[in-house]
Amino acid sequence: MKNITTYETAMCGIMTALMCIAGPLAVPIGPIPVTLIVLVLFFALMVTGTKLTMISFTAYLLLGAAGLPVFSGYAGGAAKLAGPTGGYLIGFLFMIPIAGAFRRRYADRPVLTGCGMLLGLAAAYFFGTAWFVYQMHVSVRYALSVCVLPFIPFDLIKIVLAVLAGSAVRKALLRAGISCE
Repeated sequence: MKNITTYETAMCGIMTALMCIAGPLAVPIGPIPVTLIVLVLFFALMVTGTKLTMISFTAYLLLGAAGLPVFSGYAGGAAKLAGPTGGYLIGFLFMIPIAGAFRRRYADRPVLTGCGMLLGLAAAYFFGTAWFVYQMHVSVRYALSVCVLPFIPFDLIKIVLAVLAGSAVRKALLRAGISCE
């Protein structure tokens, strides 16, 4: 396995910091708030690739689990991960490699990269909704109506923004002779 370079370590730190800044910012629209963490995850994926995004997100989860207020609504602690919305955070661990596979294969085709992000997001929705149903003792129909459907328009916008901004930053880094993969 290739060692992580100093530059890659710095990029992980930057992306983890972006997650810590964006994660707490939340607009409550029901039991699940709208946050910017999905946007930052997809942006990180576009810029740094799957491995470094997974490292950055794992660091973010560990910081939050340790009690730092980096989760939605400036919450922290393991209870947030074990609570009704924790399944979405865990679902992102599946979203990253799914979306990353598309980004790696179709980096120069933004529509296909976006489709991979949408597929990865569906995996996160699945895990998060299943956990929400289990935790809250509600029907799948109810959970979908409050945990998924209201978020689809926001998440589609986040995907478009991440692909556009991430592609531009990635191209600029490549022009400068810098690559994270």
